Amino acid sequence: MLQTVLITGAGSGFGRGVALSLAALGHRVIAGCQIWPQAWDLRQEASTKGLAVETIKLDLLDVVDVKHALTYPIDVLFNNAGVAHSGTLTDVPMELVRATFDTNVFAHLDLTKKFLPMMVERGSGRIVWTSSDAGLQTPPFGGAYTASKWAIEAIAATLREELRPKGIQVLTVQPGVYGTGFNDTAIEGSSYWYDPETALLPPFPPPYTLPDQADPQPMIEEMVKIITGASNRYRTVFPQKMEEEVRRFQAAEWDVTV
Repeated sequence: MLQTVLITGAGSGFGRGVALSLAALGHRVIAGCQIWPQAWDLRQEASTKGLAVETIKLDLLDVVDVKHALTYPIDVLFNNAGVAHSGTLTDVPMELVRATFDTNVFAHLDLTKKFLPMMVERGSGRIVWTSSDAGLQTPPFGGAYTASKWAIEAIAATLREELRPKGIQVLTVQPGVYGTGFNDTAIEGSSYWYDPETALLPPFPPPYTLPDQADPQPMIEEMVKIITGASNRYRTVFPQKMEEEVRRFQAAEWDVTV
Protein backbone atom coordinates (compact mmCIF):
# COMPACT_ATOMS: atom_id res chain seq x y z
CA MET A 1 0.00 0.00 0.00
CA LEU A 2 1.38 3.40 -0.97
CA GLN A 3 1.74 5.86 1.89
CA THR A 4 2.56 9.49 2.60
CA VAL A 5 5.78 9.76 4.58
CA LEU A 6 7.27 12.86 6.17
CA ILE A 7 11.01 12.63 6.75
CA THR A 8 13.02 14.96 8.97
CA GLY A 9 16.68 15.41 8.13
CA ALA A 10 16.17 14.51 4.48
CA GLY A 11 18.80 16.92 3.23
CA SER A 12 21.68 14.49 3.65
CA GLY A 13 22.75 11.04 4.76
CA PHE A 14 20.16 8.39 5.57
CA GLY A 15 17.22 10.78 5.26
CA ARG A 16 18.14 11.75 1.72
CA GLY A 17 18.68 8.15 0.66
CA VAL A 18 15.40 7.03 2.20
CA ALA A 19 13.49 9.89 0.54
CA LEU A 20 14.75 8.94 -2.91
CA SER A 21 14.20 5.21 -2.31
CA LEU A 22 10.63 5.67 -1.10
CA ALA A 23 9.83 7.91 -4.06
CA ALA A 24 11.21 5.27 -6.41
CA LEU A 25 8.69 2.82 -4.90
CA GLY A 26 5.84 5.23 -5.58
CA HIS A 27 5.23 6.56 -2.08
CA ARG A 28 4.43 10.23 -1.53
CA VAL A 29 7.49 11.68 0.16
CA ILE A 30 7.57 14.94 2.11
CA ALA A 31 11.30 15.51 2.53
CA GLY A 32 12.11 17.95 5.30
CA CYS A 33 15.48 19.69 4.90
CA GLN A 34 17.04 21.93 7.51
CA ILE A 35 18.09 24.70 5.11
CA TRP A 36 16.89 25.88 1.70
CA PRO A 37 20.06 24.89 -0.20
CA GLN A 38 19.52 21.28 0.90
CA ALA A 39 15.90 21.42 -0.24
CA TRP A 40 16.90 22.85 -3.62
CA ASP A 41 19.68 20.31 -4.11
CA LEU A 42 17.46 17.33 -3.24
CA ARG A 43 14.73 18.67 -5.52
CA GLN A 44 17.19 18.82 -8.40
CA GLU A 45 18.48 15.29 -7.81
CA ALA A 46 14.96 13.89 -7.61
CA SER A 47 14.00 15.67 -10.81
CA THR A 48 17.08 14.35 -12.60
CA LYS A 49 16.13 10.82 -11.56
CA GLY A 50 12.50 11.31 -12.57
CA LEU A 51 11.28 10.96 -8.98
CA ALA A 52 8.48 12.88 -7.28
CA VAL A 53 9.84 14.18 -3.98
CA GLU A 54 8.14 17.11 -2.25
CA THR A 55 10.98 18.95 -0.57
CA ILE A 56 10.24 21.44 2.19
CA LYS A 57 12.37 23.48 4.55
CA LEU A 58 11.98 21.90 7.95
CA ASP A 59 14.28 23.23 10.61
CA LEU A 60 12.80 21.53 13.67
CA LEU A 61 13.62 24.54 15.81
CA ASP A 62 11.79 26.96 13.50
CA VAL A 63 8.12 27.37 14.50
CA VAL A 64 7.17 28.55 11.00
CA ASP A 65 8.70 25.46 9.39
CA VAL A 66 6.99 23.13 11.85
CA LYS A 67 3.62 24.81 11.34
CA HIS A 68 3.99 24.36 7.59
CA ALA A 69 4.96 20.68 7.96
CA LEU A 70 1.80 20.04 9.96
CA THR A 71 -0.35 20.94 6.95
CA TYR A 72 0.52 17.59 5.34
CA PRO A 73 -1.78 14.63 6.09
CA ILE A 74 0.74 11.84 6.64
CA ASP A 75 0.65 8.12 7.28
CA VAL A 76 4.21 7.81 8.54
CA LEU A 77 6.46 10.19 10.48
CA PHE A 78 10.16 9.35 10.17
CA ASN A 79 11.97 11.16 12.99
CA ASN A 80 15.41 11.03 11.45
CA ALA A 81 17.12 14.43 11.76
CA GLY A 82 20.00 14.54 14.18
CA VAL A 83 22.99 16.50 15.36
CA ALA A 84 26.07 15.27 17.16
CA HIS A 85 28.56 17.24 19.23
CA SER A 86 31.38 14.89 20.09
CA GLY A 87 33.90 15.17 22.86
CA THR A 88 34.48 13.83 26.32
CA LEU A 89 31.45 14.47 28.46
CA THR A 90 33.68 16.12 31.05
CA ASP A 91 34.67 18.84 28.58
CA VAL A 92 31.99 19.30 25.92
CA PRO A 93 30.30 22.68 26.54
CA MET A 94 26.89 22.47 28.14
CA GLU A 95 25.50 24.67 25.37
CA LEU A 96 26.28 21.89 22.90
CA VAL A 97 24.79 19.21 25.15
CA ARG A 98 21.57 21.21 25.29
CA ALA A 99 21.65 21.78 21.53
CA THR A 100 21.97 18.03 20.97
CA PHE A 101 18.89 17.33 23.09
CA ASP A 102 16.95 20.22 21.58
CA THR A 103 17.12 18.73 18.09
CA ASN A 104 17.44 14.99 18.66
CA VAL A 105 14.94 14.67 21.49
CA PHE A 106 12.74 17.65 22.33
CA ALA A 107 12.02 18.91 18.80
CA HIS A 108 11.14 15.43 17.56
CA LEU A 109 8.95 14.70 20.55
CA ASP A 110 7.17 18.00 19.97
CA LEU A 111 6.66 17.25 16.27
CA THR A 112 5.38 13.78 17.10
CA LYS A 113 2.90 15.11 19.66
CA LYS A 114 1.62 17.61 17.09
CA PHE A 115 1.03 14.91 14.44
CA LEU A 116 -0.56 12.45 16.85
CA PRO A 117 -4.08 13.93 16.91
CA MET A 118 -4.63 13.19 13.22
CA MET A 119 -3.30 9.65 13.67
CA VAL A 120 -5.42 9.00 16.75
CA GLU A 121 -8.53 10.31 15.01
CA ARG A 122 -7.83 8.10 12.00
CA GLY A 123 -6.95 5.08 14.15
CA SER A 124 -3.71 4.35 12.32
CA GLY A 125 -0.21 5.65 11.78
CA ARG A 126 3.43 4.71 12.05
CA ILE A 127 6.16 6.65 13.84
CA VAL A 128 9.74 5.59 13.16
CA TRP A 129 12.64 6.96 15.19
CA THR A 130 16.25 6.93 14.07
CA SER A 131 18.13 6.02 17.20
CA SER A 132 21.63 4.55 17.04
CA ASP A 133 23.70 1.67 18.27
CA ALA A 134 24.91 4.44 20.61
CA GLY A 135 21.40 4.50 22.06
CA LEU A 136 22.01 1.00 23.43
CA GLN A 137 25.64 1.26 24.53
CA THR A 138 28.05 4.00 25.61
CA PRO A 139 31.03 4.51 23.29
CA PRO A 140 33.57 7.04 24.60
CA PHE A 141 33.85 10.56 23.20
CA GLY A 142 30.17 10.67 22.33
CA GLY A 143 28.40 11.07 25.66
CA ALA A 144 26.15 13.97 24.68
CA TYR A 145 24.97 12.26 21.50
CA THR A 146 24.67 8.89 23.23
CA ALA A 147 22.57 10.35 26.03
CA SER A 148 20.17 11.88 23.50
CA LYS A 149 19.75 8.54 21.76
CA TRP A 150 19.14 6.75 25.06
CA ALA A 151 16.42 9.32 25.68
CA ILE A 152 14.90 8.51 22.30
CA GLU A 153 14.89 4.82 23.21
CA ALA A 154 12.89 5.57 26.37
CA ILE A 155 10.47 7.87 24.57
CA ALA A 156 9.87 5.45 21.71
CA ALA A 157 9.33 2.47 24.01
CA THR A 158 6.84 4.43 26.11
CA LEU A 159 4.93 5.69 23.07
CA ARG A 160 4.87 2.17 21.64
CA GLU A 161 2.82 0.93 24.56
CA GLU A 162 0.70 4.06 25.02
CA LEU A 163 -0.30 4.28 21.36
CA ARG A 164 -0.76 0.59 20.60
CA PRO A 165 -4.47 0.66 21.63
CA LYS A 166 -5.00 3.56 19.19
CA GLY A 167 -3.74 1.58 16.22
CA ILE A 168 -0.48 3.56 15.98
CA GLN A 169 2.80 1.70 15.57
CA VAL A 170 6.07 3.02 16.98
CA LEU A 171 9.36 1.56 15.79
CA THR A 172 13.07 2.30 16.12
CA VAL A 173 16.11 1.79 13.93
CA GLN A 174 19.66 1.75 15.30
CA PRO A 175 22.33 2.23 12.63
CA GLY A 176 25.87 1.15 13.29
CA VAL A 177 28.86 3.08 11.94
CA TYR A 178 28.13 4.22 8.37
CA GLY A 179 30.04 6.51 6.04
CA THR A 180 27.52 9.31 5.60
CA GLY A 181 29.91 12.01 6.86
CA PHE A 182 27.85 12.45 10.02
CA ASN A 183 30.37 10.78 12.31
CA ASP A 184 33.39 12.53 10.86
CA THR A 185 31.97 16.04 11.05
CA ALA A 186 30.75 15.40 14.60
CA ILE A 187 34.26 14.46 15.65
CA GLU A 188 35.97 17.27 13.76
CA GLY A 189 33.57 19.80 15.28
CA SER A 190 35.04 19.08 18.70
CA SER A 191 38.32 20.65 17.58
CA TYR A 192 36.55 24.03 17.40
CA TRP A 193 35.81 24.26 21.11
CA TYR A 194 38.49 22.05 22.67
CA ASP A 195 40.85 24.04 24.89
CA PRO A 196 43.92 22.13 26.12
CA GLU A 197 44.40 24.71 28.86
CA THR A 198 41.09 23.92 30.55
CA ALA A 199 40.16 20.42 29.34
CA LEU A 200 40.30 17.58 31.83
CA LEU A 201 40.83 14.83 29.25
CA PRO A 202 42.66 14.49 25.90
CA PRO A 203 40.79 15.28 22.66
CA PHE A 204 39.99 12.97 19.77
CA PRO A 205 43.20 13.00 17.70
CA PRO A 206 43.27 13.84 13.97
CA PRO A 207 42.43 12.62 11.40
CA TYR A 208 38.84 13.18 12.50
CA THR A 209 37.32 9.98 11.21
CA LEU A 210 36.23 6.55 12.37
CA PRO A 211 37.76 3.48 10.68
CA ASP A 212 35.83 0.89 8.69
CA GLN A 213 32.62 2.88 8.17
CA ALA A 214 30.12 0.89 6.13
CA ASP A 215 28.29 1.69 2.90
CA PRO A 216 25.01 3.41 3.93
CA GLN A 217 22.87 1.80 1.19
CA PRO A 218 22.06 -1.47 3.04
CA MET A 219 21.00 0.57 6.07
CA ILE A 220 18.81 2.77 3.87
CA GLU A 221 17.13 -0.37 2.53
CA GLU A 222 16.42 -1.57 6.08
CA MET A 223 14.93 1.81 6.95
CA VAL A 224 12.63 1.63 3.93
CA LYS A 225 11.39 -1.79 5.08
CA ILE A 226 10.59 -0.41 8.52
CA ILE A 227 8.84 2.69 7.20
CA THR A 228 6.71 0.80 4.69
CA GLY A 229 5.74 -2.02 7.04
CA ALA A 230 7.75 -4.70 5.25
CA SER A 231 9.41 -5.15 8.65
CA ASN A 232 7.55 -4.91 11.95
CA ARG A 233 10.51 -5.39 14.30
CA TYR A 234 10.31 -2.76 17.00
CA ARG A 235 14.10 -2.54 17.22
CA THR A 236 16.40 -2.94 14.22
CA VAL A 237 20.10 -2.74 14.98
CA PHE A 238 22.00 -3.04 11.72
CA PRO A 239 24.26 -4.58 10.51
CA GLN A 240 23.88 -7.92 12.28
CA LYS A 241 27.39 -7.77 13.75
CA MET A 242 26.43 -4.50 15.46
CA GLU A 243 23.37 -6.13 17.00
CA GLU A 244 25.65 -8.85 18.37
CA GLU A 245 28.03 -6.21 19.74
CA VAL A 246 25.18 -4.35 21.45
CA ARG A 247 23.81 -7.53 23.01
CA ARG A 248 27.27 -8.37 24.40
CA PHE A 249 27.67 -4.85 25.79
CA GLN A 250 24.30 -4.88 27.52
CA ALA A 251 24.89 -8.32 29.02
CA ALA A 252 28.33 -7.31 30.30
CA GLU A 253 26.95 -4.18 32.00
CA TRP A 254 25.32 -6.37 34.67
CA ASP A 255 28.74 -7.50 35.89
CA VAL A 256 30.69 -4.23 35.78
CA THR A 257 32.36 -3.19 39.02
CA VAL A 258 33.97 0.16 39.85
